[in-house]
Amino acid sequence: MISRNNAEHYIWGDKCDGWRLIDEEERSIIHERMPIGTSEVRHFHKRSTQFFFMLSGTMTIEVEGMEYILKEHEGIEVKPYRAHQVFNKSDKDIEFLVISQPNTMNDRIIVD
Repeated sequence: MISRNNAEHYIWGDKCDGWRLIDEEERSIIHERMPIGTSEVRHFHKRSTQFFFMLSGTMTIEVEGMEYILKEHEGIEVKPYRAHQVFNKSDKDIEFLVISQPNTMNDRIIVD
């Protein structure tokens, strides 16, 4: 059994948390938490398709210039080569799952 309590934990960006629930070559599932006012850098993946699924709070995600607002129990798929960026513009922490196929290790291209 896996949970946030026993999964590998890491800190990314500006005080954001990640827990690697599944970390295989062909698939990863990460539980992430982003505090108020944080964001990730805009990027894309050459191989990986990602699915972001909200557990709590309200996420803003920009994909190829279009901004989407995701609320609890809503998700969005991001295909390879689609530049995207996640923001927490809300007034509380957000938590979500990021499901990637294949794994995004060494597959992240930063967009200026």
